[in-house]
Amino acid sequence: MGQELPSAFVISAEVSRALERKLPVVALESTLITHGLPYPENLSLAEELENALRRQGVTPATIGVIEGRVHVGLQPEELQLLATGGEKLLKISQRDISAAITRLASGGTTVAGTMYAAHRVGIRVFATGGIGGVHFELSRIPRGASDLSADLPALARIPMIVVCAGAKAILDIQATLEYLETWSVPVVGYRSDVFPAFYTRSSGIKIGLRIDTPEEVVMLARTHWELGMSSAILVAVPPPEEVAMDSEDVKNAIRQALTDASREKITGQAVSPYLLEKVRQHTGGESLRANMGLLLNNAELAGQIARVM
Repeated sequence: MGQELPSAFVISAEVSRALERKLPVVALESTLITHGLPYPENLSLAEELENALRRQGVTPATIGVIEGRVHVGLQPEELQLLATGGEKLLKISQRDISAAITRLASGGTTVAGTMYAAHRVGIRVFATGGIGGVHFELSRIPRGASDLSADLPALARIPMIVVCAGAKAILDIQATLEYLETWSVPVVGYRSDVFPAFYTRSSGIKIGLRIDTPEEVVMLARTHWELGMSSAILVAVPPPEEVAMDSEDVKNAIRQALTDASREKITGQAVSPYLLEKVRQHTGGESLRANMGLLLNNAELAGQIARVM
């Protein structure tokens, strides 16, 4: 692992053994459990993601905070706790980890929080649903943009391969990509020439770099880091056709959700989970099915990448 870990870190025996033996490991975030999906779908999906990786011979490392300890590799009872803890559970980004530790709090780690913890223990591949990015300014829909997710600076400075289905569809995707370009984060379209929009296969925005195999992804990442670059490699994978949604249906649902959020004055970390839940309601649950399908698809690819690292 290269350096002594903080005393608040707890690494499961399964993950520790895999890291020591240099076996493939994939990090998984836990805000999808605590804030992204309702119970019991959140628990069943968390278990499915881990099982999908194990079937490939890859060790899953779901990361979360339990009573002030950063757990890398959650036990079944810890997954259950995060799935059923409700509103008392925190949404923990990188900045929030120290506060969660000192308060002996529990919660799910975001993309940024998960990347920090995974990198500290030596995990190089991470699968998530959609990254955070630049939010549309709720008070002036659809003009302008504000509320920059901590995921973006994390991608700019933490060297990991991050597999996602693009940025969350509730975000300003163009502005998000411009940020990543400014901070020299390579954005790769996996078997696609366009950036996906989470629930839909295309945002309509072209990507300059397309890669078609896990081996090519690993070669790019190694070259990037050998050159002294410290950013992540963002691998954007369109959701499978069988779960992908119609773009107009998604846009209409997001427009309604943004209006709801503006009216109710939702701000800060509450914005993303609020909007995702509203989109689920406005699509009659179709967005939930798409979310679950793309998460499994991303984990499958992340496992393939980890096996050739």
